[in-house]
Amino acid sequence: MFNRRELLKSATAMSLLSATSLGQAQRAMAQNRPFIFCSFGGALSETEEKAFMTPFSEMTGQEIMNVSPTNYAKIKAMVEANAVEWDLVNVGGQFIYQGSEAGVLEPIDYSIVKADHLDPSWRTEYGVYTSTGASVLAFNTNAFPAGQEPQSWEDFWNVKDFPGPRSLYTRLYYNYEAALSAAGVPRDEIYPATDEKIEMALAKLEEIRPHIAVWWNSGAQPPQLLSTGEVTMALAWSGRIFDAMAEGSPVSMTFKDAIAWGNAYVVPKGTPYRDVAMELINYCITQEAQERLVPLGTYGPSLASAAATADEQQAKFMVTHPDNAKDTILFNDKEVARYWTDWEERWQKFLLG
Repeated sequence: MFNRRELLKSATAMSLLSATSLGQAQRAMAQNRPFIFCSFGGALSETEEKAFMTPFSEMTGQEIMNVSPTNYAKIKAMVEANAVEWDLVNVGGQFIYQGSEAGVLEPIDYSIVKADHLDPSWRTEYGVYTSTGASVLAFNTNAFPAGQEPQSWEDFWNVKDFPGPRSLYTRLYYNYEAALSAAGVPRDEIYPATDEKIEMALAKLEEIRPHIAVWWNSGAQPPQLLSTGEVTMALAWSGRIFDAMAEGSPVSMTFKDAIAWGNAYVVPKGTPYRDVAMELINYCITQEAQERLVPLGTYGPSLASAAATADEQQAKFMVTHPDNAKDTILFNDKEVARYWTDWEERWQKFLLG
């Protein structure tokens, strides 16, 4: 007799095999290359390959090549040149809005992507969120006595009680949210990102600038910088720090004031694998696929019923777990898309000093 999980898996497979026929004509057009999925690399790409890409490939027979890192300028260039190489891309949610406005994304085909079971905040006209993560305050455990570790962005800015060089991201986003949190702005007042709030964030970042040893642009940098002691604290992606902790590196993180975000899948306009991309998105938000994320690290499910299957230890490292979610700043992708565009020139001048 089949148990519930086996029945669910069988039903998923039958549904996918039936849906896959939608993309057969497009596969014939694109036989000169495999389907290409692009993500950010590192722990996230490894998680996606295990939870989504390999199972889908085995179930449908569709060859998938996994590449990294995501590059927004390249997406635009490929579409504009009518030479799309990436068929499905993991992007920061703000690019859903920037990419759709630029006309470089296919609208999600919800006749193929069955997403009614997904929270409305995780499904949009041009992108679907398949997993969640966070930008967190991470630190070198050797730099601070037990029980006296930094626990908030206010602590990150407090160089007297928490000395040492720091590291921040090279983009305005994440820094805007962290800076306002350090300035005492309540979580529910960080958005909308008014000009006044942007100026406040930039002023706060000016305060900490002398203590920023490295402005990082690759997710692999913060755990490395922390592990070697080059910096004592860093804004970092939770999955990267989780992996470093698992490897025994002297690093840790706090989810207090973590900036919680989702990983969004978008389809570049003009891909010869359009329907296959939609089928793959549909698979990624099934219960079966979402549950595969749970034991793999901090990049948790966007599907609440899958997140609910986490045990106590797993839940500690998921930003969507209630114990963590209550203390987080929820990243507003639509707002970020706007302020990133409007303030990018000013931000680049800030970085140059």
